[in-house]
Amino acid sequence: MRLNKKILNFLIIIFLTCITFWWTFFIFKLPFAWSVVGLVVGMRILASLLILRDFSLSWSKVTQKTFLLKSIVAIVPYFFYAGLLYQKVPQVVLISELFTYIFAMSFAMYTYYYYVNRSGIKKDKSLVIYGAGKAGNKLEDEFRDSEYKVKYFVDDDKVLHGRSIDGIRVISKQELKRNIGEEDKYDLLIIAIPSASPQRIQEIHQGLNSYFKQIKILPTISEILVDKNYSGMLQEISVEDLLARHPKDLDKKLIENFIKDKKVLITGAGGSIGSEISRQCAKFGARKLILLDHSEYNLYQIAEEMHAFKPILVMQSVVNKELLDKTFEKYQPDVVIHAAAYKHVPLVEENTTEAVINNVIGTKNAIDCAIKYRVKKFVLISTDKAVRPTNVMGTTKRICELYAQNVLSIGNKKTKENTEIVAVRFGNVLGSSGSVIPKFKAQIVRGGPITVTHPEITRYFMLIPEACELVLQAGALGKGGEIFILDMGEPIKIVDLARKMIELSHRDDIEIEFSGLRPGEKLYEELLIDDTEATTPYESITVAGRTDYDIVKLNHDIFELINCEDKLAKLKEMVPEFDHQINKI
Repeated sequence: MRLNKKILNFLIIIFLTCITFWWTFFIFKLPFAWSVVGLVVGMRILASLLILRDFSLSWSKVTQKTFLLKSIVAIVPYFFYAGLLYQKVPQVVLISELFTYIFAMSFAMYTYYYYVNRSGIKKDKSLVIYGAGKAGNKLEDEFRDSEYKVKYFVDDDKVLHGRSIDGIRVISKQELKRNIGEEDKYDLLIIAIPSASPQRIQEIHQGLNSYFKQIKILPTISEILVDKNYSGMLQEISVEDLLARHPKDLDKKLIENFIKDKKVLITGAGGSIGSEISRQCAKFGARKLILLDHSEYNLYQIAEEMHAFKPILVMQSVVNKELLDKTFEKYQPDVVIHAAAYKHVPLVEENTTEAVINNVIGTKNAIDCAIKYRVKKFVLISTDKAVRPTNVMGTTKRICELYAQNVLSIGNKKTKENTEIVAVRFGNVLGSSGSVIPKFKAQIVRGGPITVTHPEITRYFMLIPEACELVLQAGALGKGGEIFILDMGEPIKIVDLARKMIELSHRDDIEIEFSGLRPGEKLYEELLIDDTEATTPYESITVAGRTDYDIVKLNHDIFELINCEDKLAKLKEMVPEFDHQINKI
């Protein structure tokens, strides 16, 4: 089969060379010179066979590189035999034949390619590519052999409007709407702008959603560089794409300096936040990761994912001070990220004692061990629910913040040798376990209804990777005693989130039901207790005002909290702003 292919290529070279020379000699009214034709044919076959091994190229899969190689095969021999050929025919004849041959060869290859790959394709689906840059051009090339016909490129750059790419016009969004009309719908819109912000994606989606049956999007720049096949990486546009916020002042160098070559211990390492912190620490060059979690399954999952990094796995609860102490003594971490906590508001309301022990005592144990073993930096993951808390979960996290701020304070003074302890406060992360988005997705799959507690309830949202990167950045900034606040953008109505997810699912049979606020749930979350606020060099990270709490009294109050019967009353005493909302419907 391989021999037949080579013979066929030999015959094509001979045939096209004879035809192009005959045509050139005819144009210049010269007698046909068989000796010249034979010499050129021999040179082209040698160039193909010995120099470029051209016969390995498949005509049914030609690319621009294939055309270039074929052209080189035609041109190269002239540099070696030009003198001999010039003695037989004029130079202008040889140059004319050369260009005619390249054209004929390219035409033959493209015709064959079209016949094999495209002649049987019925292009009965319409496609519009939003973005006429490199990504859009590559997608147009990849869809050329599909059932989709690219109708237009759409671009925001006015300079490109009216131009064409491969015969496809570049138009504005407004002109696209006029061309489609209100009654018709195109099949597919691809947003081919990998660098676009979520706000820009949302704007495009809202403006054009009613004109298309389906909208897809390329992933971010960092993701698409891994794979050359853009069409295979297209994703359904998701609510995360529309709500995500990409911080403009993320300082990856600062994070790398903080994490690189450090031994990092992460508590709650198998949870949504802890697992992403683990990934980020590996990415930023941690020397060793100690992953601690009391859940066997969660620890197994993150261990499997990070198998190549060879983390140390510790199946342990932060509540067990004796075992935790041994872990710190054995591994001597440089940095501790404390993500272990019970966070689900309704479950914590129903299990107050366990929540107080896990959240307050677990955090106290981790901080005390960090101080005892001279950990350089301790970062506490906190929550916006710690601000003027209305539930037990938020109140326990507020006590953790108070302990982190005051544990090293004696007369409000700290020594330079102490562990730097900071807290980082932020809102909901998109897609975390127990969050509203996975719940809504499951309800949509079941056919609805989507249950929202209250029509006015709002929450802050951020993608897990972005939140975790900012956590590490804030940790790098901290000198001890700060509560850092991540900029979560504008709060989002949960009912609007539900409507957007229904819209993205292309289901018009899903209804929304309001079930009433759950115990401990409030309508609006806050990130600051009062107006006192300090800035950092980064707009995405600010600092809350300090709250002093005598550490001797705080330790005594924590002891009483664990041992008292009325834990809600003690929580109220320790956190006066705690306004418990229970069974509020």
